This record gives sequence, structure tokens and C-alpha cells, in this order.
Amino acid sequence: MDMQSQGQQAKPEIKFKVQKVIALSSFIIFAGKLVAYFLTNSVGILTDALESTVNVATGIITLYSVYIATKPQDDNHPYGHGKAEFLSASVEGFLIIVAGIVIIYEAIKRLFLPAEILQLDVGIVIVAIAGLLNYLLGWYSIRTGKKHKSIALISGGKHLQSDTYSSIGLVAGLLILYFTGEVWLDSLIALIFGAIIIVTGIRILKETTSHLMDEADFKLIEQFRNLIKENKSNKWIDIHNFKLVKYGNAYHINCDLVLPYFLNLDEAHDEGEKLKALVVENFPEEIIFHLHIDECFKIYCKNCRQKDCPGRQSEFVTESDFDLKKFISEKPEDKS
Repeated sequence: MDMQSQGQQAKPEIKFKVQKVIALSSFIIFAGKLVAYFLTNSVGILTDALESTVNVATGIITLYSVYIATKPQDDNHPYGHGKAEFLSASVEGFLIIVAGIVIIYEAIKRLFLPAEILQLDVGIVIVAIAGLLNYLLGWYSIRTGKKHKSIALISGGKHLQSDTYSSIGLVAGLLILYFTGEVWLDSLIALIFGAIIIVTGIRILKETTSHLMDEADFKLIEQFRNLIKENKSNKWIDIHNFKLVKYGNAYHINCDLVLPYFLNLDEAHDEGEKLKALVVENFPEEIIFHLHIDECFKIYCKNCRQKDCPGRQSEFVTESDFDLKKFISEKPEDKS
């Protein structure tokens, strides 16, 4: 039996609308940086422009992935299409790494083949404005992504803001170059920020890969464990095999609930519904709960408070401690 939360639901159309704004804005910012590069011939500004090509490409990819992720589940995708968002974020990380490598290559080449830099003051102004716009877009994307549980919007927003931080450093470096006239500083600036971009891409790849591999979120599982432990019914003897995975906007939870063997089907069903309601009603995210009910097989007597049990084998000692390791284990600890 499944149950979904009645709390705040994500609005896919909002995520799609936000990503359209980001994709269009990224293209405009890229065009501005490209103009700055052609005006100045600065490889440092080329660094910023190349990173913006990644913003444009990933903006389009993320737009498509958010569109795919909003599709409902079907026969071929019983858990929905939410993984599309993780895939787009992984592509973004890969493209960022490629851009960083290209930037470092261009910087090294310029060291050996220096070129005259022109109208640097105009280029600095354009880069500064583009950096500010990127920060505002990143803030907008992250805020919306957190509100509507979109890993694609959050990772995209973080990259936009990291682009802003690199733009601040780039502007500082270009100002030094402008006042000193040392052309080699242009290549040094590009090398530094090329390395920063590569580190950013690796970090995004690492984060999204863990989501694609359904890596366990022990911090969140611990929250569920504490909630159940503090509000458990006396009839809930043990809970184990707790599994949690996120697909798109929904968290899918599976667990086994151990109940006294003598309960009839109606009573067991009611206890299962109590557990589901407890979990679903205390978290704002959409939750799809899959519950398996086990009887106690008279091996949990030391952890069972049922005084009227006709098959009790030993006296009650203490309730199950819901240790995290046991909580997520597929098989309960041997109680015999």
C-alpha cells in the first residue's frame, strides 16, 4: 500500500519557467562577454566567455531535463522521470571540466604567443555587469530549486554563482593588468580561473553521481528514525529494512514493521496506516511509502510491551533501540 504526502507539493511548471528565464539570460550574458573578448583580445576575458558557453549549453540541457522530469510516471517509468535532472547536472559538470581544460590550453598558448590587449576598461565593465547578473540568476535558481526540490536548478544556480566569484577575481586581475600593462598577467589570470572552473566541475560531478547511484542519505534517514522512535506505538515492536531514494520531487520509502503475531488483519492494517501517517505528515516533501508488515514470530518478547500476549516466551526487558545500523538492515537482529 502506498501513501503520498498532502503537504507542500512541487510545481513543475514553475521550475520550467525559471529555467527558461535562466537559459535566455545566459545566452545574453554570453553574447556580452563575447563582445568584450573581441574588443579587448584578452585571454582572461576569453576564460569568462568560454565558461558562459557552458552556461548556455547546460541551460538548454537543464531546461529539457526539467521538462522530462515533470512528466508523470508511466508503465515504462514506474518511478517517474526525476532522474533526468541528475543526468543534466552531471552533463553540466562534465562540460565545465572541458571548458576549464580549454581555458588552460589557451592561457599557456598565449604565454608563448603574446598578443596586444585593447580597450581593457570597456571589457572590465562588461565582465563586472555580467558577473552581477550571474549572481542574481544563481540566487533565483537556487532559491527556486530548494523550494521545489530540483537538483538541476540548485546545481545550475551554484555554478552561476561560482561564475560570479570567478568574475570578481577576474575583474581584480584585469584591473592590475590595466594599470601595470604586464601582458603576461593575462595568461596567469586565465590559468588560475581555468583551474577553479575544473574544480567546480569535479565537485558538481561528484554530487550528482551520488544521486544517480542512489547513495543513501543517512542524515535524512536519521531524521525519520528519530521521528518514529519518539512517536512509536506500543504495538510497533521493531522497524527495519528502511530504504529511502529520491526520484524527481518524490521520496520513495520502504520499510518492514514488526507487529504482535496475534493481531488480526484489520488491526495490523491500522498500525501500518499510523506509521505511514506519522512519516508523511511530518515532512513537507512528497512521500510515497511502501510498507511490509511482519509478525513477531515470538522472538521479540524481550522488546514487546503487550501484556496480554498469549504466546509470550519471556518477560519484557526494553524496547528496540532503533539503532541506525539495525534500522536500515534487511534482516532484523536475531532475538531468540
